[in-house]
Amino acid sequence: MNLDANRKTALKLAGCALAMFGFGYALVPIYDAFCDITGLNGRTGELSAAEAAAIKPDPGRTVTVEFDTNVNGQLPWAFRPLQRSVQVNPGEVTLVLFVAQNDSGRMVVGQAVPSVAPAKASPYFNKTECFCFTQQTLAPGERREMPVRFVVDPQIPRDVSTLTLSYTFFEVPENLRDSVPAGNNKQSS
Repeated sequence: MNLDANRKTALKLAGCALAMFGFGYALVPIYDAFCDITGLNGRTGELSAAEAAAIKPDPGRTVTVEFDTNVNGQLPWAFRPLQRSVQVNPGEVTLVLFVAQNDSGRMVVGQAVPSVAPAKASPYFNKTECFCFTQQTLAPGERREMPVRFVVDPQIPRDVSTLTLSYTFFEVPENLRDSVPAGNNKQSS
């Protein structure tokens, strides 16, 4: 009788472990869907150039877009925007440039992670071109200007007059790198 009880307990524990594994595996897509629906996590949208060009600008309104740049402590790069902010009319396609420089003596692959604040503005901020779409490989001492082309949707809430586009660059571990030779990074997708 003790053997049956142990067997039942073992089966229950195995079932719980399997359920926890399944839940953990499903958590990432659930979180992504939640962020898409609520606009949390400051994720931005992505449009094709044709879709962005089809948006009718609102010349009677101005939104200030500020730029914030950060580099993870493990990445030996300097990274900054060429201008700290721009004034845009919602619906107008805007191009800004950022500069990254590899300050190390080795080739380094980095990936930028974007976010927009306030969070309620992120669904209205769409990029057509961004260095954040791909991994960036910089040779030792290399300096590169990198474009971001974006449009603020004219439907952005009226109480949002300033938003901040922030990027944090992280070094990409060797096992997660794209198979792109140094210097052959795409700047958009």
